[in-house]
This record gives sequence, structure tokens and C-alpha cells, in this order.
Amino acid sequence: MSEFKALVVNKTETDFTVNVQTVSMDDLPEGDVLIKVQYSSVNYKDGLASIPDGKIVKTYPFIPGIDLAGIVVSSDDPRFKEGDEVIATGYEIGVTHYGGYSEYARIPGDWIVPLPKGLTLKEAMALGTAGFTAALSIHRLEENGLSPEKGKVLVTGATGGVGSLAVSMLAKRGYEVVASTGKETEHEYLRELGAKEILSREDVCAEKIRPLDKQQWAAAVDPVGGRTLATVLSRIQYNGAVAVSGLTGGTDVPTTVFPFILRGVSLLGIDSVYCPMELRKQIWERMASDLKPDKLLESIAQEVTLEQLPEALSNILKGKLRGRTVVKLS
Repeated sequence: MSEFKALVVNKTETDFTVNVQTVSMDDLPEGDVLIKVQYSSVNYKDGLASIPDGKIVKTYPFIPGIDLAGIVVSSDDPRFKEGDEVIATGYEIGVTHYGGYSEYARIPGDWIVPLPKGLTLKEAMALGTAGFTAALSIHRLEENGLSPEKGKVLVTGATGGVGSLAVSMLAKRGYEVVASTGKETEHEYLRELGAKEILSREDVCAEKIRPLDKQQWAAAVDPVGGRTLATVLSRIQYNGAVAVSGLTGGTDVPTTVFPFILRGVSLLGIDSVYCPMELRKQIWERMASDLKPDKLLESIAQEVTLEQLPEALSNILKGKLRGRTVVKLS
């Protein structure tokens, strides 16, 4: 137990490396709870952590991985005991604090969620930050008044992690889901997840964005941002909303005030990193019940080993991964 494997990224003045190394307990940062990690997952932020100019990692060497699920080995926090199955996502994990791409992790108890009944550790990481983001988006949209009878719900970037899980979760909740993707080969996959209609990337990212366009959707889950978000806002129905959680389409949103002041459209910002613990636990409970995708492990998730992880991290940055990629640690 004193030595174990982890994926380590390191940057010097002349070199940048990403490889599996043997590390020791003494290498781990301070924390209340020591966890034997069973699974982690691959997220876009993890991909950025694996390149020299990704602007995620601040100090090197470093162990990335913003998600982890495993079994408590020892705990100084009275809320957790040896043998407990737990999840940890967000906060500083995999950013400034050693993350989940390691057979062991030591983290503060305040960052830990007990595994809800209805989920296995592997299922929890098939969901991970992407699933949490999708579920939080739906939760916030429903708080804003969304229900299946209000109309169609658009999901942009629908073959990615957030998109795939949002399509499946919304379909399970009885919504009529419109999925947008730039991948023509993935239409059947999206239909399998529950999409009723599929649009191309160009269909939801207009070359010329109108201040107000034809009203098409009651709401949207948007992990893309950029011009796509501006286009979608102009087409949301009266009193509808968009939950935005990503920036793969860019950070600039060339919109106007008109959707907000003439149609009462709401733009809901979704942050999975510092989401308060009370709400965090509530969202995880929903992911174990009414928002748990029906074909999570069969259709949405694939599994890689620690040794296969560098290739998966490269592929997520190239847009080559579909759905979710789970990393098996133990």
C-alpha cells in the first residue's frame, strides 16, 4: 500500500511528460480521508491538464483527474469510516489538489459525497462531473418552470459527456429531446439515448445571428457556448431558459438583450465545481433515481485502464470521444 500507480504530468523548462509512475503515500497532499480509488473518468478539463498550455495545472509534478469514486481506507473525519463507498468531484480535485488518476487519493472530507443507493462506484464515474453538470442543468431548468408539456428541449454538443447524459436524462423524464451534433455518424447513437429529432451543428449556430428568431424550443442544455449559445437564445420560446455549462464553441457570446427583455428568456449558469454540498447531494440522489440514464454502462460509457488513459485524454481534446470514458484504477 505504501507505493502505488498514478498518472503523473510534469513540466520543466525543456520538457512535458504524461505517464504512469509509481508514487508513495508521502507524495499525496494533506486531507482528512484516504480513499482507495476504484474508478475515475475522463473530462475535457482533464484533457487540458494533460497538455503543457492547458492552463489547468499550476504546479508540477501533478496527478490530474477531477472525478473519483472509491472506498475509504482511513478517516480523521467523523462523517466517514473505513469501508464507506464515496464519490468526490469538483472543488480543487485534479486542479490544485492531486486528483483521481491514482490508486489512492487523500482529500478533505468536505469534498466527499457518500455513494447514493441506486448507484455503483462504476456507474457514479460513468456519470461523474459530466453527469452532475447535465443533471444540475435539468434541475435548474425545472426550477425555472420547465416541464414536458412546455415543449421541445434542445441539447447542443449532444455526443459529448454532458450532452449524451442530458439527452438520456431528459428522455427518461418524458421530454421531447432535440439533439444537435456535428457528427453525422452518431445519429443512431443519439436516437438510442432517446433523441426524437437530430440537428446538425450548423442548424444551431447561425452564420448571421438575429436578435430574435423563430421560437423553436422551450429550453436548452448547452455545454457549447459561443455563437451556438447566441443562436439558441434567439430561438427559445417565451419564458423559456438555457442552462449553459461549457465553452467548447468559444467564450464570446454575440447576443443582444432582446431575448431577455422581449421574451423573458432566462440564461442559467451551471457551475459543477463549487456547487454547495446540500444541493450537490440532492443532485447525486436524483442521478441515482429519476435522472439515472437507462443505458448508462451499456451505451454511454466505455472503460480504459490507467495505461490507456493518455490516449483517451488526447482524444477528448480532439473531439473523438463519444459519451463517457471511465478509468478503472483498482
